[in-house]
Amino acid sequence: MASDYTTPPQTRIGHVHLKVANMERALKFYCDLLGFEITTTYGEDAAFISAGGYHHHIGLNTWYSKNGSPPPVSSTGLFHTAILYPTRRDLAAILRRLQEANYPLTGTADHGVSEALYLMDPDRNGVELYWDRPKEEWPKKSDGSVEMYTRPLDLEGLLKELD
Repeated sequence: MASDYTTPPQTRIGHVHLKVANMERALKFYCDLLGFEITTTYGEDAAFISAGGYHHHIGLNTWYSKNGSPPPVSSTGLFHTAILYPTRRDLAAILRRLQEANYPLTGTADHGVSEALYLMDPDRNGVELYWDRPKEEWPKKSDGSVEMYTRPLDLEGLLKELD
């Protein structure tokens, strides 16, 4: 479909809403480990959580998934939820918190435009924790477009942000 319409540049993703098998387990991960706060609940079947008092960044529900199993890896669906931290130091702090809790990472990456930690929530939903480098530092291709890549992330260097 040809169109002269483009999405307004101020548009952003407002929230993600996840189906989970066990609400208590999901809240322990997102609130107790990652530090989100509950803003409201709908009985025992749904909770809305946020950072900084927003109405919700993440919705969690068991409406169709209570005691359910994760979808197979080879199925369609959400690859991961990406949680953007404001600074590199904030990313280092959550890395330290995950290490102290012995919570496993599934990967890490330097993408040029950002640095990222990857993990799975208890329902095997992918989660990316990342921070964006300042836009003026993003690598560019010869044609001026953004060059993203996947390179090893220097975890020791990241943790030095906490010194």
